[in-house]
Amino acid sequence: MGNKIRARHLMMKAGVSVVPGTKDAVDDVDEAKVFAENIGYPVIIKASAGGGGIGMKVAHCREELVTTFGSTRQMAGSAFGDSSVFIEKYLEEPRHIEIQILADSYGNTIYLSDRECSIQRRHQKLIEEAPSPIMTSELRAQMGETAVKVAKAIGYVNAGTVEFLYSRGDFYFLEVNTRLQVEHGITEMVTGIDIVREQLRIAWGERVDFMQEDICINGHAIECRINAEDPLNDFAPSPGKIRGYRSAGGPGVRVDSGVHTGYTISPYYDSLISKLCVWERTRDLAIARMERALYEYVVVGVKTNIPFHKAVMRNPDFRSGNITTAFIEDHNILEFVEDIVKSEAEKGDTLASAIEAKDKKVAAITAAVYAYVSMAQKMQR
Repeated sequence: MGNKIRARHLMMKAGVSVVPGTKDAVDDVDEAKVFAENIGYPVIIKASAGGGGIGMKVAHCREELVTTFGSTRQMAGSAFGDSSVFIEKYLEEPRHIEIQILADSYGNTIYLSDRECSIQRRHQKLIEEAPSPIMTSELRAQMGETAVKVAKAIGYVNAGTVEFLYSRGDFYFLEVNTRLQVEHGITEMVTGIDIVREQLRIAWGERVDFMQEDICINGHAIECRINAEDPLNDFAPSPGKIRGYRSAGGPGVRVDSGVHTGYTISPYYDSLISKLCVWERTRDLAIARMERALYEYVVVGVKTNIPFHKAVMRNPDFRSGNITTAFIEDHNILEFVEDIVKSEAEKGDTLASAIEAKDKKVAAITAAVYAYVSMAQKMQR
């Protein structure tokens, strides 16, 4: 399934809907222009061997297609050793929704939960939540059963994720991630199932020891990927040494991280600092808990995307669940990020001083006070 063109062929053969696109690799820009004009712009050019949002570019017209076609092939060859690309119709107002599955070697395949992954930059996920705000029991069953169908069609054995694009009532197969996803933790939080444990049990040759009807969704979970990057500079990486570090905590808060004060963020690898996850009984309460956790989270020495996450959590459309993969651009989120960065400059100086003084108690109290005051002020507006 690592080859997206081959994966599309397998899904079409299995009767699974895929996004309208070319059946095979497109090697010539003239061929690309003919296809794009027949199906209609916008279109998206994808590297067949791509992943992680790399090797994907949208073209809204012929001129953009001519420009991006060659550069996408070049990027694909450089990043993946395979320059082949294909073209798909770029769907209107798409949402990125994925289904977590478990499949053992005895033919047992179940789906755990859905995840909404539409908040992205450069086709790379930044915020995920489980379940999706638009999910109903009927839609979850349809997408879940399709995910199981996909897994069985390829004889899949492992924990994995089947990804879909959802647009205006229809959903289309996107790809299979044949591994544990970064965002698996929020599915664990709403299902109570340790996916890492189940993956190891499957690899050991054991059976999945529960049935589909045993899976229950409890509450709502959100993950913010805390990255060392500058959202006001096109999310450019911000490598360097972390001079002070204070992560969020408390009931319903989970932080998966490997960094600490004195840790150096390398310019050569992914800029992920941590995965900040929260759980609550409802989506509204989960958003409120995430806002509090973000206000407690302090990283000194490198720029982070924490202000971006704060801006998203405050956005009325996000809070109402009205999101697509173009959310950042459509809502001018970066303008609000700039306002947050300016308004919190004083807070940042205070917390940085507390942390750099190596007084953890003072830092914790300072962060909590700022979080409480900020939330109280917002409630009064």
